[in-house]
Amino acid sequence: MPYEDGPGSKDRPCLVLVVREDSALVAKITSKYHDERPGVIALPPGSVGDAQGRPSFLETDELRDVPVWEFRRRVGMADPVVWDQVRHLAR
Repeated sequence: MPYEDGPGSKDRPCLVLVVREDSALVAKITSKYHDERPGVIALPPGSVGDAQGRPSFLETDELRDVPVWEFRRRVGMADPVVWDQVRHLAR
């Protein structure tokens, strides 16, 4: 995903919300909590494949389209409780 504060990009975990033909609508996952942003959901420790179980946060206020071919690997499935929170915010 592109950096927000400059040029370049990096691998970033994300939650795939919808797949449409050759792109996916995603919400990014970050390790930094931004309390000033609406729609931030705390994720269960270790849910994004972090071996140390550090906290992670899903940012649902800025969704992005990512070409399907740019995905490198699948980390896992969304926790059902998190998925319910995301669906509630999307209403």
